[in-house]
Amino acid sequence: MTPYMRVRVECYSGYKANERPVRFYLGDVCHEVREVEDRWYGEDYEYFKLRTKDGSRYILKYDRKEDIWELTQYIAPEALSGNNPGNL
Repeated sequence: MTPYMRVRVECYSGYKANERPVRFYLGDVCHEVREVEDRWYGEDYEYFKLRTKDGSRYILKYDRKEDIWELTQYIAPEALSGNNPGNL
């Protein structure tokens, strides 16, 4: 059982399927990806650290074996600003 939230993701597919997310949906709300800041791979999964157009940061996990996307982390824009001493 995973504690993560499943999300619907639309991807750019170039030389391979699901190469990188371009937008994802939390419920009915669409989040456009401005930048893929980082990505890392496991045996059956990929993680993407994304910045959206509203300045939020998300980490999405793609389970290639199950073909499932999950939200693993969300950081609000105000937490990323210089005004917050606990920013990441």
